[in-house]
Amino acid sequence: MATISSPGIGSGLDVQNIVSQLVAIEKAPLKQLETQATSFKTKLSVYGTIKSQVSALGDAAAKLSTSAGWNAVTSTSSNPSAVSVTAAAGAAATGLTLEVQQLARAQSTASTAVPTDSAMGGGTMTISLGTWSGGAFTAGTGTPVNITINPGQDTLTAIAARINEAGAGVSATVLRDASGERLLMRSSTTGEANGFRIEVAESGGAGLSRLAYDGSGAGMTQTRAAQNALATINGVAVVSATNRMTDTLPGLTVQLSQVTTAPVEIDVSIDPEGARKNIQTFIDAYNALTKTLADATRYDPTSKSAGALQGDGTAVGLQNALRSMMRSVTASSPFERLADVGIEAKSGGELSLNATKFDAALTTNYEGLRQLFTVANANPTSQGFGLKIRTFAQGLIDSDGVVSARSEAIQNALTRNGKEQDKVNDRAARAEVRLLAQYNAMDANVGRLSGLNAFVTQQIALWNKSTA
Repeated sequence: MATISSPGIGSGLDVQNIVSQLVAIEKAPLKQLETQATSFKTKLSVYGTIKSQVSALGDAAAKLSTSAGWNAVTSTSSNPSAVSVTAAAGAAATGLTLEVQQLARAQSTASTAVPTDSAMGGGTMTISLGTWSGGAFTAGTGTPVNITINPGQDTLTAIAARINEAGAGVSATVLRDASGERLLMRSSTTGEANGFRIEVAESGGAGLSRLAYDGSGAGMTQTRAAQNALATINGVAVVSATNRMTDTLPGLTVQLSQVTTAPVEIDVSIDPEGARKNIQTFIDAYNALTKTLADATRYDPTSKSAGALQGDGTAVGLQNALRSMMRSVTASSPFERLADVGIEAKSGGELSLNATKFDAALTTNYEGLRQLFTVANANPTSQGFGLKIRTFAQGLIDSDGVVSARSEAIQNALTRNGKEQDKVNDRAARAEVRLLAQYNAMDANVGRLSGLNAFVTQQIALWNKSTA
């Protein structure tokens, strides 16, 4: 911005104020542009909310469009402290009798006591995983792990740390009592195939052999043998390396915690409350979107205020399309309309759930209720409500969907508005420079004329005085 040191000093005019007012006239279009920009930003924000809510409605409908959304199950155990069961969605409804004869365990060993913090002899410990049977060890497919022990330096604490860092399939800790300290080792995983053998090759001092375990009784002592879990399901024997059976029964996870003395009854049944929850989520998502559209397109004659999208064709069209879709029919039977199962439209366009009607459908014709949302049909308008609304919602928010396109159009208009504001500000800045230069020149000229006038007046006064 160009300035002058003392504008108006020559002419006596308030040049700065005059220029400011003229520049304000140049900036007059900014007011309308700023108002438009605020409107664009508000619309863009509302469309962002609409897009998010359409996505939520699509997700809720998608959950109801497949059998998985209706196959929520509940599971119970007659003795959960001994056997607990978790059922995944889609697990078959069934009843089972389960007995536990043996729990899976990990192999454990303990060394003899040595003085606390005393250094052990050096050498190499080789740890192999495999199966013990009758005192004989059969190595598994894994590669044995060698651990080097420094003679006269490594204590049991240091050795335990080396074992834990080696990733050999076993864990180690040090137990201290009045006798000194012992090395305790345990398989990282339960099951007969995860037993372990420890071979020791001493070098640089004796003593490391006390940490060997080969099943002979020399070196470490086995405090617990590795074993599998043994159980019967409906009288059929099953074996598991762990107490958590995830693949034995499709869709069920069974946790064994105690050996049983009586059969445990397991019951898996369809959970209607899961479907009710999914339906309510769908209704809530639809109502949230409906309210946003209603508020955004509403005109209040009392306050004479309009919503951000009042008169917006895309918003009004979306509102009408949603209402029409909720009144449509499907190719399912015996329920064809949402109202048939108690999902009813209120006067404001939102949905409500008639609990009595819905519960009747839920308890007496669960399959018919499911078909109302999942039935597939060659005619898209006759598909189940889950399918048609999922497809409709996805089409709205895809990159070329109407909601995305409208948001992009508003964003483009906002960008153009910003460029127009920049142009106005640029013109005003150039006008201010030009006006200040012009008024500065005028002020200087007036100052020179005023000085000349004073000089001429002085000379005339002197001339008149000399001729008097």
